[in-house]
Amino acid sequence: MKGHIIFSAAALILIALYLKFFISGGCSNISFLYSQHSQQMRREIMERHKDLVFFYQTLSGIKENVIVEASRYKEMDYEVPQILTCKDLTYMTELEFIGSGFTKVVVKGTLLNGKSIALKSIHGKGNDIKQCLQQYGDYSGCHRLATYKLQKEIALLQILHHPGIIQLHGQCYVNSAPSDIRVTAMLELGSPLEMIQLLQTPWEERFKICWELVQLLRYLANSPMGSIALLDFQPRQFVLVDGSLKVTDVDDASTEEPMCNQDADCMLTFPDRTFNVTCSESGRCMGSNEKRNLYNAYRFFFTYLLPHAAPPALQPLLADIMNMTGEVYIGINKTVKAFEEVLNLYKSGMNHSQAQNLHDYNVLRGFRMNDTDGNFRCWPSYNHKGCLLSVHSAAEAAEFCNGRPQCRNFVISQQRTWTGK
Repeated sequence: MKGHIIFSAAALILIALYLKFFISGGCSNISFLYSQHSQQMRREIMERHKDLVFFYQTLSGIKENVIVEASRYKEMDYEVPQILTCKDLTYMTELEFIGSGFTKVVVKGTLLNGKSIALKSIHGKGNDIKQCLQQYGDYSGCHRLATYKLQKEIALLQILHHPGIIQLHGQCYVNSAPSDIRVTAMLELGSPLEMIQLLQTPWEERFKICWELVQLLRYLANSPMGSIALLDFQPRQFVLVDGSLKVTDVDDASTEEPMCNQDADCMLTFPDRTFNVTCSESGRCMGSNEKRNLYNAYRFFFTYLLPHAAPPALQPLLADIMNMTGEVYIGINKTVKAFEEVLNLYKSGMNHSQAQNLHDYNVLRGFRMNDTDGNFRCWPSYNHKGCLLSVHSAAEAAEFCNGRPQCRNFVISQQRTWTGK
């Protein structure tokens, strides 16, 4: 623990110095595509540069049949104006280390107006750069290769617009030397998605996460760039913003279906399953990206969040969803329709018995929610110190209370959940 504290403090000091001093340096528009790197590294840099040009051509609305010589373009030529700029970083306060991954480090910062945002930059001591150094022994070149990933992510966040994708507030490019470029993305701030905590929440909230996820996957299957696969599809790539699910890491997203010569080239392989995809006449594994996303949603989200403690009347429909997505024999559009059927049934209250259980209760007005705190606990509950649930009607609340000897009364509030209950 002590080691982690020391590391975090050191990281914060370095990041603070970087934000306060390095970013305020000159922003000369210098290209370093032809810096003195090894031939193999220059080749890899050029390939990533060409990929980046493609993304910014898409962002700029350039048609595919227009041929552009990638080497003519400098990285900073593609900086698109945003709400926040490098100047905003120089006034950033209350810096707090959030976390780091294979390529990037994320810091929380507070703007002059008091709003907190996430700052994402390249992790200079991350495994991405470490592995590159073992291969090339060239730090500036390795940092540059890693930077292209963040630039790609920034480009994608400007092209893709959906409530399930983290919002880009701004970016800062600093090119103070021919061999160096520093990029910082300024993003909407979210909280990490903790699956263990989610499992302790009411089923309605867990269903909401899955519902928002399938909405996102439908958008990715029909995005402005075509079908997009999230290659690093795990809960850690998602955050919650005001209770809503958003993907926050898209640098590993694939914007093209895999190339193929035969059906065998299109095999989708997972640790526990393998799926066949047909190789199209165009030489692409059409539908592969959509299937990959859907099965990953099944194994990382649906499996844990959907069946557990679900309302009994909804369990047959949920079992169908689990079977269909687990075998991936339907696409995302039919998956969304299946989720809509569950949602509509749940919102209508038809998932509960229509028996009237109110005849044993007297109605008393003027009570508040906290008047019964601690008297009776249930699980899962919106309040872990009591029993706070969402119900469709007073009759449903009475049905719940009648089934538990410890429950003797209940309070109906005016609060509403996302489903209107």
